[in-house]
Amino acid sequence: MTIIKSEFSLALNQVATERGISADDVIFSIEQAIIAAYKKEYSKEEEEEIKVNVNKDTGEARILKDGKDITPPGFGRIAAQTAKQVILQKIREAEKKTVASHYLSQVGTLVKGRIIRYDGYSVTVDIGKAEAILPKEEQMNNYKYQVNDNLIVYLKEISNDKFDNPRIIVSHAHPKLIEELFKREVPEIANGTIEIKKIVREPGERAKIAVASTQSGVDPVGACVGQKGVRVQTVIDELGGMEKIDIIQWNKDEKLFLIAALSPAKISSVEIDKTGKRAKVTVEEKEAPLAIGRGGINVNLASRLTEFEIDIIQTKSEETEPVKTPEVAPENKITEEKPKA
Repeated sequence: MTIIKSEFSLALNQVATERGISADDVIFSIEQAIIAAYKKEYSKEEEEEIKVNVNKDTGEARILKDGKDITPPGFGRIAAQTAKQVILQKIREAEKKTVASHYLSQVGTLVKGRIIRYDGYSVTVDIGKAEAILPKEEQMNNYKYQVNDNLIVYLKEISNDKFDNPRIIVSHAHPKLIEELFKREVPEIANGTIEIKKIVREPGERAKIAVASTQSGVDPVGACVGQKGVRVQTVIDELGGMEKIDIIQWNKDEKLFLIAALSPAKISSVEIDKTGKRAKVTVEEKEAPLAIGRGGINVNLASRLTEFEIDIIQTKSEETEPVKTPEVAPENKITEEKPKA
């Protein structure tokens, strides 16, 4: 005997096969949705105990109460529409998971996108086959996010929301964004001749990157800066042109590394307390604003880069008026010291 499968049965099996969705899971979701539709249209008793039986072959739905068929006349149309909506929703969920798995191998890399929505808090970015979310905490300070603008972002992670739907999270503030941009622009980083030791950022304002050469005769700072600064400028432009980047040569000598990290200020002397991971750095008064930076940004980034708490000691000459010390974060104190007689 030949069994001719109905249109519903064929569609259900096709969805299950092609989308990787369990047919039983689809049927269960349809039954739950039909119960909700029935209670909304016909039942005034929200707590009424009813069951739905959906025929896997025909798609016919029957409402049962205490084993008795109580399906209202004409309810088949509502049930069919409900089943269609559930199947479409399951397809969308499956597609999201398929797309997310496609991008799973790209976590930790850069992706190009276009801003399609901005609600003043989160940015939605079209990255090709999917939409990614750029949360507030992953955005750059002072950057103007506008719909239809192109953006290069760092694919940070893929996580699930409260409804168990995958969310692709991208970042515009992650230090790895700068690292990956330099890998694109500096062949010596891509081939391992130059190593990026550490990057610290105040996104949208300033960054410091410590680099070292793995081969003698190679200038790591010069290679990253590029001829006439073209390489570092390309990276800055990709970040919107506002974030200043200091490229610093890493040094295993902690004093020399601290001096370099506080550039462009000229440092008079450095005293290190290795036990407390503190450094006492002396500068002339004219160099203090450079060492500290606006709002303390330079000294704070240098502190994070070197992993030393830095105290700036400012000396002043008798010929000049005392310099008012800019405010900085509490952990990086500034004091003044008169020249010894």
